[in-house]
Amino acid sequence: MALWLNLKDIPSNKLQGFREIRLILGDQLNAKHSWFQNNDNVLYVILEMQQETNYVRHHKQKVLAFFAAMRAFSKALASRADVLYWQLDNAENLHSLTDNLNFIFKHTEVQKFSYQEPDEYRLMKQLETFEVPENIAIECCSTEHFLISRQQVNDYLPSSKAPLMETFYRRVRKETGYLMEGDKPTGGKWNYDHDNRNKLPDKVSVPEPMYFDNDATEIDTMLQNADIKTMGSAVPEKLDWPVNRQQSLQLLEAFMKERLPYFGQYQDAMSRRCYLLFHSRLSFSLNTKMLSPKEVVEAALAAYEENPTLISLAQVEGFIRQIIGWREFVRLIYWREMPSYKTLNHFQHENPLPEFYWNADTKMNCVKHAVEQSLETAYAHHIQRLMITGNFGLLAGVHPDAMDEWYLGIYIDAIEWVELPNTRGMSQFADGGLLATKPYISSGNYINKMSSYCKDCYYKVSAKTGPRSCPFNSLYWHFLDKHRGKLANNPRMGMMYRQWEKQDTAAQEAILAQAKHYLANIDSL
Repeated sequence: MALWLNLKDIPSNKLQGFREIRLILGDQLNAKHSWFQNNDNVLYVILEMQQETNYVRHHKQKVLAFFAAMRAFSKALASRADVLYWQLDNAENLHSLTDNLNFIFKHTEVQKFSYQEPDEYRLMKQLETFEVPENIAIECCSTEHFLISRQQVNDYLPSSKAPLMETFYRRVRKETGYLMEGDKPTGGKWNYDHDNRNKLPDKVSVPEPMYFDNDATEIDTMLQNADIKTMGSAVPEKLDWPVNRQQSLQLLEAFMKERLPYFGQYQDAMSRRCYLLFHSRLSFSLNTKMLSPKEVVEAALAAYEENPTLISLAQVEGFIRQIIGWREFVRLIYWREMPSYKTLNHFQHENPLPEFYWNADTKMNCVKHAVEQSLETAYAHHIQRLMITGNFGLLAGVHPDAMDEWYLGIYIDAIEWVELPNTRGMSQFADGGLLATKPYISSGNYINKMSSYCKDCYYKVSAKTGPRSCPFNSLYWHFLDKHRGKLANNPRMGMMYRQWEKQDTAAQEAILAQAKHYLANIDSL
């Protein structure tokens, strides 16, 4: 068994002896896949391609980490199988998935082409419409990663009913038995979200994140030579993301010991003290399938059962809900609604993305910190994404396409199946309420309540008007006023509209005028 970097390097008799090509995509790094139990006469194919580096401008750390993880996976697999791995600068590489496969087919005598279900619609369509030579059989296999298969989407989310994450989550809890006592939830409650909305107190210390010193300088040089356009910063000689299963397991263990005890209650908190706070940073390992949701959940359950006095039920339930509830739910939404989901624009927003999303050059402390952190680390936790950058984009009327492109590119864990529903649905409400029951918008008050951003901000969080009034305040009321026709009948929005109506006409006009001024000068905020 061996790792081959060029097709021409494989001895002719060996090359002609392969009977099956098995394609592994960059987010299919599942070392426990049943494929690997029988590797006879099989050539595994893993490809770095400009098709994948260039469909959106990615964060530099994202490209480095994906390629580093793919290379590590191919080397590990080569100890028990034959692997063809084409680097980006390989002379044989045509940089199109189907062109590359056709090239390989022409130089082999394979009788079968197998691939795992792509998690992105564009790749699924590319492979479904791929005209494989008639003498080659095709098989599409499960990735063996998710708890719920794509084929079960209509069972879990029938098109005749409005999808509700909480209903879905409870069903998955019952079927898996996670945090269940018979048919009842452990502790008597399904959801402890109400307990998990605390600001981070000064007295609570935050552990240092676990970093990895992976050397990605060779990949970085290759990207520069190929003129691959990226965003954000990176230290290629010390890439600190996990790029193999061993590092992913180390990160999982560290989270259980150091962060899970506080995860739930502070999962919505935002602070400049530490970008990670008590979040796991496991999303890259999960979304590349170096870790499975099953083993992550079972590690959390084991930690909870071993340390019930240290890890409360609310902490572990909040974490497990993210994995078996939200993550699985948005994936099924994606596959149920694509491709039309990608075109939805409920509010008909048309504005471009403000320049400060690319350079963090803004006086709004919360936005500056969230964007700066994202550019530096390729990461922000879910409340920063939802209630800072997403919230502002929605209030500012940014086109959902622009928001999608930014989120898909900047975050290391962003793959379209998980990014698109979270951005277009949850964050931008562009689906009109299919995913979320109300728009997730707020004034500066919520940000002040949940973060340390506002106390030394240029803008005054308590002011709705004036040259230093918090832009979130006037933009919030402007958004509600502008979209009254689409939102006023939403039962979860009634209180906001009643508050707006209590303000006298002069106050309303002043707030709306302030918002219009900010919108007209958005790049100078």
